[in-house]
Amino acid sequence: MYWEKEFETIERKKLEKLQLERLKKTILDAGKAPFYKQLYQQKGITADKLKHIDDIRQLPFTTKQDLRNHFPYGFLSRPKQEIIRLHSSSGTTGNPTVIFHNRHDISSWSNLMARSLFCAGIRDTDVFQNICGYGLFTGGLGFQYGIERLGCLSIPAGAGNSLRQIKLMQDYGTTVVHAIPSYLGRLYEVFQAEGLDPRKDTDLRLFVIGAEPHTEEQRQRIEELFGVKAYNSFGLSEMNGPGVAFECTHQAGLHIWEDAYLVEILDPETLEPVPDGEIGELVMTTLDREAMPLVRYRTRDLTRIIPGSCACGRTHARIDRIAGRSDDMFIIKGCNVFPMQIEGVLLKIPEVGSDYLITLEHVDGVDEMIVEVEVRRDWFNGDITRLDRLSRMITHQIRDEVLAKPIVKLVEPGSLPKSEGKAIRVNDKRVLDTVKI
Repeated sequence: MYWEKEFETIERKKLEKLQLERLKKTILDAGKAPFYKQLYQQKGITADKLKHIDDIRQLPFTTKQDLRNHFPYGFLSRPKQEIIRLHSSSGTTGNPTVIFHNRHDISSWSNLMARSLFCAGIRDTDVFQNICGYGLFTGGLGFQYGIERLGCLSIPAGAGNSLRQIKLMQDYGTTVVHAIPSYLGRLYEVFQAEGLDPRKDTDLRLFVIGAEPHTEEQRQRIEELFGVKAYNSFGLSEMNGPGVAFECTHQAGLHIWEDAYLVEILDPETLEPVPDGEIGELVMTTLDREAMPLVRYRTRDLTRIIPGSCACGRTHARIDRIAGRSDDMFIIKGCNVFPMQIEGVLLKIPEVGSDYLITLEHVDGVDEMIVEVEVRRDWFNGDITRLDRLSRMITHQIRDEVLAKPIVKLVEPGSLPKSEGKAIRVNDKRVLDTVKI
């Protein structure tokens, strides 16, 4: 029932004692990094001043901008010769956010992933097909190491190529798949086009889904189409990647592993704690990472602690699915995208006007990013072939920047909606319902 019963069912008092011990070590480790060393010296922060885990509120926050401003090695607390891997965010208009790991960190992360997969009912008898990108993105290798630690036969299929994915499933008897939710809708269409029924023509029994926001209705639709259970996964690269929180077989919220992360839910405006059950911004501190510990990292993700205990017996807190963000970043097809990235692409194209609108919506069950672009009037009144070439060029350049392909629509100047003289940049039509527990 448990991967590590000692930690997964630990009493709260013992857990808080363990957290305090690990928090003090984290502060000591962080103090070796150039960024934290200077900050903590200025503010007189030392580990021995922490007497209770609530004392973390005395410490300053860390933001994504801090990581960018001190790129690449400003947060590194170990010599570079001890570092064995880095992961990085997708393309940005400035410096990416980079996270470094030593051997301890990779081992700890692998174990958290194995714990998460076991929690969702995956066993070493499963054949696990990972339909996720490998490389700087954490989803591929993060799951790979967890799969291997758990002992499954792994198929590192990577993203895309649906016909090949289906053949792999059939050839090797895949029982578990990890993929982003929007891709699974497309995959089902390919099954249908090939005259196949995944319920009858595969051995699939379980999906792990994550990396992009999705509704409970979308999860249920996936389960109905494929005839399997689909379990939610939550992670972010700054906290390693996947394996931060995971659903157990009861599907009653995501268990967040509090022996590895100290969790705060704060009001985004006042930055004061909110009661359990109330939505706020998720702020996290690593408790078991040596190469690059992060203290009070503002994730900008909005969620809540689900009150009460889970029927599975695990004592770690559960968080709800992410309800949105407190900043302007959005996630599409597993990629983190800032509107300014798209604006940076568009403003370099002479034929483009001054305004654009990004619309995020479900199209035939798949999340799509539709970018409407105002074009100079002399171009908009031009021939269709020229406009088509311009549309394809914009599509390719945006995809190269944000790693997600948009649907580009060219529109007349002045036709996009404005509010009080300001252009509306993002219209997210996706409904991010919270789970009703």
